[in-house]
Amino acid sequence: MRKFPFSLQILLGLVLGVALGFVARANDLSWLAGTLDTVGGLFVQLLKLAVPPLVFTAIVVSVVSLRGVANAARLALKTLLWFGATALIAVSIGIGLGLLADPGRGVTLDVGAAAPPKATGSWTDFLTGIVPTNPVGAFVEGNVLQIVFLALVVGAAALLVGEAAEPFVALNRSLLSIVQKALWWVIRLAPVGTLGLIGNAVASYGWDLLAPLAKFTTAVYVGCAIVLFVVYPLLLVTAGRLNPLRFFAGAWPAIELAFVSRSSVGTMPVTQRSVERLGVPREYASFAVPFGATTKMDGCAAIYPALAAIFVAQVFGVELGVGDYLLIAFVSVVGSAATAGLTGAIVMLTLTLSTLGLPLAGAGLLLAIDPILDMIRTATNVAGQAVVPTIVAAREGTLDRAAYDSAGRRDLTDPGTDDTDLTDPEPADTDRREPGTGDTGRAGPATGDAGRPARAGEPAPAPA
Repeated sequence: MRKFPFSLQILLGLVLGVALGFVARANDLSWLAGTLDTVGGLFVQLLKLAVPPLVFTAIVVSVVSLRGVANAARLALKTLLWFGATALIAVSIGIGLGLLADPGRGVTLDVGAAAPPKATGSWTDFLTGIVPTNPVGAFVEGNVLQIVFLALVVGAAALLVGEAAEPFVALNRSLLSIVQKALWWVIRLAPVGTLGLIGNAVASYGWDLLAPLAKFTTAVYVGCAIVLFVVYPLLLVTAGRLNPLRFFAGAWPAIELAFVSRSSVGTMPVTQRSVERLGVPREYASFAVPFGATTKMDGCAAIYPALAAIFVAQVFGVELGVGDYLLIAFVSVVGSAATAGLTGAIVMLTLTLSTLGLPLAGAGLLLAIDPILDMIRTATNVAGQAVVPTIVAAREGTLDRAAYDSAGRRDLTDPGTDDTDLTDPEPADTDRREPGTGDTGRAGPATGDAGRPARAGEPAPAPA
């Protein structure tokens, strides 16, 4: 299979999964549907298995790595501001589409049969849930938000302790390398996981179930597409002075994997490598991407909750005012960390509904089609997690524009290009070259004309 580009393997898995799903549904083959469900479920379980150690070690190492980044505090603040700004744009588009499409008008669903989801969110739960009562319990329960909190505190403490904390930091770096190596093996199974996930979705959700929610589903996909293919390119052009086509060529493997895996955290290694190969300095990318994978959720925490809140309000006959729409925007910008990079956005949705005083049972109406919606939501999330570091690096003058341009010119359908390397852990070990050795876009700082490292804040020279 290695002679085929990874993106082609994903596409083949997608096509075969759809075909098998239709066969299972048309012929009522429960054994085939069950097999597809098992295959897809195991793939997601393997991704979730790596989440706690991956998140903790990645954030600890990324926080400590800020020691070697000039103006680290300013970079971190700018990253957070861009996260918030893009989330505000995304939720505004979600609200606008909701008002335009009226996804809940005329929908006839048995609201009495809808039960509140088991996992719910509220502001008190969100705030008190950040700090774990037992650090071991946070890992056992897989509470990503608490793990992020612990990692940020431990990383900041290690950063301030300095040289005395180096053995601990070295241990985390080693653990991160081991976890990433194992996760690459899981990612290589993505074509098979795609077959199972897509096949099970097709076999499980027929038109009878999707028809009442078709307008809402379409609105979610349209909203995410607008952010993905209109807002992000405009920001790349206006704020970063970058060619968006080259960005998508470089970031597409991560966006594609996010679509089928439905996990921002599971996609994080591919996202980080894509961002680095777009010319973002590794020291900054190793902070921005892991942090974004757990907090930057334009699809799950902005577009979807806005549309879903409007849908639920219309189904239950509740009128929303201007203040309610402003509250939706506030919740989406501030509460996006509640989604925590795992599959699904139920916690964020229930947080929004409870803040607006809408029935939590309304979330139960959307659970049936959540996997279908989660694919485009997660793809949008991951694209945003790659866009922000790229824009910030471009505005700071640290982006290697030669690497960015060459990433955009690669033929991602050619097995001999780096598209396949994005799913292979081995090239990462050989990417750490000294500046000036001819591979300026992959490791470390940008280089000048004579191969010297560019000084902090100094723009990388434009390609000849």
